[in-house]
Amino acid sequence: MKVIMILPDGMRPDSLANIEKAQKIIKESSYSLDAETVSPSVTLPCHISLFHSVTPARHGTTTNTYMPQVRPVDGLCEVLKKVDKKCAIFYNWEEIRDVSRPNSLAHSCFYAGRRIGYKQAGEELTDAAIEYLKKYDTDFTFIYFGYPDMQGHNFGWMTDEYMEAVESCWDNIQKLMNALGDEYTYIITADHGGHDRTHGTEMPEDMLIPVMIKGRDFEAGRILENVNIIDLAPTVAKLLGVEPDNEWEGKSLI
Repeated sequence: MKVIMILPDGMRPDSLANIEKAQKIIKESSYSLDAETVSPSVTLPCHISLFHSVTPARHGTTTNTYMPQVRPVDGLCEVLKKVDKKCAIFYNWEEIRDVSRPNSLAHSCFYAGRRIGYKQAGEELTDAAIEYLKKYDTDFTFIYFGYPDMQGHNFGWMTDEYMEAVESCWDNIQKLMNALGDEYTYIITADHGGHDRTHGTEMPEDMLIPVMIKGRDFEAGRILENVNIIDLAPTVAKLLGVEPDNEWEGKSLI
């Protein structure tokens, strides 16, 4: 079993309604379109919660500046590393480097969206991920696309520019899945939503995220109930046959 998690930053569930590629994957997956993220619904706190299966009140990062944990909780990559599972991360927003601690990754690939543009950076890291995963055996891969969040802040959530960014991510997702095939379980999700040109509140527009899981352990078309972003690390661990950390607060979706 191998797992790939793909996360377009700021992708609201309702942004997927008219995206054909997304609707196809929803039909082929177990899914939720009303899963919840954590508060504050801000990118780095949400990612730290995703990887560490605890809320920001526990891990201490409440802004996009990482705060070392007072009572450290091992994250997903650290838990997998302990049993010799290999993890790789591909991303285009530099703060994502803080989701794992040093020496826990087999590979890390960063393209600076702020330098070459988030659309191009997303395309480049998609190609890099395909090339790497075809060459190296990897148990868990995380792929982050920052384009929707950037366009949401620049133009507003659900604007034409934002929707183009979400669709661009789905072009990359389809390319990844076509290239890598059914050997993997795919988890497609988001860290938060957004409204107007911002996010971070407890409004539904900010707090609701999609979760789609496509693989042999997940029934196509089944609706997942009561899903939270902190459930994703335990789910990946269960898929890979690894015990979750004792401090984790989420549940496996299997």
